[in-house]
Amino acid sequence: MHADSPSSHYDYAVIRVVPRVEREEFINVGVILSCEALRYLEARIELDEPRVLALAPDLDLESLRRHLDTIPAICRGGEGTGPIGLLPQRARFHWLTARRSSIIQTSPVHMGKCGDMPSIMEHLLQRMVRTGS
Repeated sequence: MHADSPSSHYDYAVIRVVPRVEREEFINVGVILSCEALRYLEARIELDEPRVLALAPDLDLESLRRHLDTIPAICRGGEGTGPIGLLPQRARFHWLTARRSSIIQTSPVHMGKCGDMPSIMEHLLQRMVRTGS
């Protein structure tokens, strides 16, 4: 594989909670990261409940957590993850990042160069999701 081939790039999207879709306000709560060349697909969720509740005090956090938990499960794939979890890895990424008008949405897909994927995931979480230093 050539170092600059499209398959040597990763794609990522930020997972957002949009408590009131009509207001278009959102909180970043995770990242989906995919590198086809490395057969890597992972999602990490870091739900900051106080921030979400500041936008929607009446939100059912338990239901929200259950729905968010399906994202990493679909990334892992395999038995017990439903029909979407049985799709090929790339198809799962595209399904997870498809545009939706629901409480859980993703940002547009962005691209970078594959490397140490756990480090890239950590960097993206720090930059896009976490609010502390």
